[in-house]
Amino acid sequence: MTESDKQSPDELAREIGVLTERSQRAIQDFWQRQLEDQAEDGFSLIDQNAVSKAFFDFSAKLMADPAKLAEAQLAFWQGQADLWQRAMQRVRGEPTEPLVEAERGDRRFRDPAWDDELLFDYIKQSYLLSADWLRGLVDKVEGQDPETHERVAFYTRQFISAMSPTNFALTNPAVLEKAKETGGQNLIDGLKHLLTDLERGKGRLKISMVDEQAFEVGKNVAASEGQVIYQNDLMQLIQYAPTTETVFKRPLLLVPPWINKFYVLDLQPKNSFIRHAVEQGHTVFVISWANPSEQHGRKTFEDYLLEGPLAAMNAIDKATGEGEINILGFCIGGILVSTLLGHLAARGESGRVKSATFLTSLFDFKDVGEARVFIDDDQIAQIERHTDEKGYLESRHMADMFSMMRENDLIWSFVVNNYLMGREPMAFDLLYWNADSTRMPAAMLVYYLKTFYQENRLRLPGGLTLAGTPIDLGKVKTPSYLMAAKDDHIAPWKSCYPGAKLLGGPTRFVLAASGHIAGVINPPAAKKYGHWTNAKLPEDADDWLEAAAWHDGSWWPDWYRWLKPKGGKQVPARVIGSGKLKPIEPAPGSYVKIRVSD
Repeated sequence: MTESDKQSPDELAREIGVLTERSQRAIQDFWQRQLEDQAEDGFSLIDQNAVSKAFFDFSAKLMADPAKLAEAQLAFWQGQADLWQRAMQRVRGEPTEPLVEAERGDRRFRDPAWDDELLFDYIKQSYLLSADWLRGLVDKVEGQDPETHERVAFYTRQFISAMSPTNFALTNPAVLEKAKETGGQNLIDGLKHLLTDLERGKGRLKISMVDEQAFEVGKNVAASEGQVIYQNDLMQLIQYAPTTETVFKRPLLLVPPWINKFYVLDLQPKNSFIRHAVEQGHTVFVISWANPSEQHGRKTFEDYLLEGPLAAMNAIDKATGEGEINILGFCIGGILVSTLLGHLAARGESGRVKSATFLTSLFDFKDVGEARVFIDDDQIAQIERHTDEKGYLESRHMADMFSMMRENDLIWSFVVNNYLMGREPMAFDLLYWNADSTRMPAAMLVYYLKTFYQENRLRLPGGLTLAGTPIDLGKVKTPSYLMAAKDDHIAPWKSCYPGAKLLGGPTRFVLAASGHIAGVINPPAAKKYGHWTNAKLPEDADDWLEAAAWHDGSWWPDWYRWLKPKGGKQVPARVIGSGKLKPIEPAPGSYVKIRVSD
């Protein structure tokens, strides 16, 4: 920033005055929101009573062994003393090695000053030592039940992440350097961003993760050419225009999760899963789920089956004359597809689906990772009471839960970027999609949490009944392709792996690098994130990985090779509307454009 760019004292005073007025209004709105929330029902996915009880139990067991506590405290002070000694050696110009280093991939400490400058190197190492000590203390306490330990560990990690020196202006060298360069303008701009986010959230802090003006659904995301050919209360069915002269005889139906919107599969052309599948010669259909409101409150999981993939299959038959399809389910969409296959098997109609692909989908909910922290008897009872009155679960609750599961990436990085560095949010299609959140209908959500997460009945033969048929995955003989992601925090890959053993037909399991979304949306041209394959399916997931072969790049080509013989012969490319169903409106349809503001 040059001298001419800097504000005059009068201009700065006027700006501070405006910001002071906005701050006062924001504080008033914040407290008013707290009162309104408490008057409503005080609902939150964070069960404060459960958290308090867990930490009380942890503290009691910690104090029950004073010798071990004293030993832990001594180890802490010894570590800090060793760090101080090394810092003094560095002051004297003596070579030293770091006592502790950030984990590989920890992007918080990328600025060279964290290593090059003595003060910041000391602050960083002291923080890392303290964090390691606190995590170790939680793990060493004996006598905790697994659920309590998991909850204590999770919220301890939230505290550790919140206290990172990168999150405070005076202990973040990049922020201080920026303030020096701009004369503190970054902090003023950061305050503006903070106030804007509070105003946008009407008293709740709604962190801006993306430049929402950079994208528009149907223009530069969800822009693949197609038509809505069928719709009902729960979904619109989109058929995509072919880009090849011939296509596989059997259409491909994509069943995305309804926890988010379908266009994660159709972002920009360069990373659109849908566009890429069309280019391989598949006639692609996708379900675009409704964003639920009060009128959907009584929609059940069974309704999602009947009005979702079953209705879509019947519509595809009318549109193309093909009664046989290949199907793909993503996340909870994959769980729905598994029940569809169980339903068809019970009815003797398995031949309608020639292959099934499951992306990051759980069938055995024995270990669901950190999601378990938000789901126990008391919390489900609270969710049931809250959603029964509302008719749905507000989108912000799910968004907050997923953000807390990756707090440094999805919360604190934006706090630093937006509020301390004073930068504008970036234009990133995946974050735009992530911010376009959806509600969850009451009846479906409670049934799903109880039946799948809590009671784990999907893995049991006949453990649940849908549309009048018992669901037994062992009777599903459909060839299946299961893809999991190594760093998935929502559907842990070792929990996805048992699904390959539950299904009764031939199964291929593939493990992709990266996480729940980036592991899936990985176009070959990007040449990112490799994958592992192993044709054998031993009982233990670790044994599978140990014997697996590593491949550079996307898993998509492996899947296309697997899918090709299931597609049938080549036929002339289908013209949308040439069958019994006529176009209703152009893709991506109207359902996906309904945004919610809770």
